Amino acid sequence: MANYTAADIKALRESTGAGMLDVKKALDEADGDQAKATEILRVKGLKGVTKREGRTTSNGLVAARAADGVGTLVEVLCETDFVAKGQRFIDLADTVLSQAVASRAADPDSLLASTTEDGKTVQALLDEANATIGEKIEVKRVARVEAPVVVSYLHKTSPDLPAQIGVLVGAEGGDEAAVRDVAMHVAAFSPTVLTRDDVDPETVENERRVAEATAREEGKPEAALPKIVEGRVGGYFKENVLLEQPFAKDPKKTVGKVLDEAGAKVTSFARFRVGS
Repeated sequence: MANYTAADIKALRESTGAGMLDVKKALDEADGDQAKATEILRVKGLKGVTKREGRTTSNGLVAARAADGVGTLVEVLCETDFVAKGQRFIDLADTVLSQAVASRAADPDSLLASTTEDGKTVQALLDEANATIGEKIEVKRVARVEAPVVVSYLHKTSPDLPAQIGVLVGAEGGDEAAVRDVAMHVAAFSPTVLTRDDVDPETVENERRVAEATAREEGKPEAALPKIVEGRVGGYFKENVLLEQPFAKDPKKTVGKVLDEAGAKVTSFARFRVGS
């Protein structure tokens, strides 16, 4: 009988994030030696990294940090919510975020290629975690915002999971409280652009075509079509443009109006939701 206890199984699971069956097999093979079992899990896991490349990662977390006028936001994904809420995965994501801050990375490729203080690339760290945990783990998105005032906001959609929505907002003027209110609004209302000038012209034209076709299908008078079309396109802007959205805390005002009253101007923002 292998020389290990239930406490040993628990400790190895917590330190590696590996599944119960894999941990037991590794301890059996290592005759209860924790260090050797960890190495066994890593070696066996690395063999399966390539096989896991095609798997779907729809769980995970977002992590953010803002200080001294710079904000960084990362989305780290895994396959299951069980792994997403595990401390090993959460610690890994924090390491990835710290490296994103240190390397000033603004995209996944540059972050993955960067080297940490211990001489490993971020990709190597992910591969090691992939091996021991037994799931595909990847950095999906990275955002970096620089401005005189930068605020980060994280939101949990479930109390059992780490943050699933992350926001960065950069602004000039105003105070941090006003910018934080806007960050919370962005988390809730998911705007896609800052101003209507940021909307792809092809998207606007497509919205016009759809609005006109819909109005004609509804039998609206020909003379009224231009006004109806512009009204519906305006509705698209109100739904997607941050500065034109009704403000979460006071829907009678737009976000732009609230910022004007606070003496603030948002210069950029980023919003990630896990898996979307």
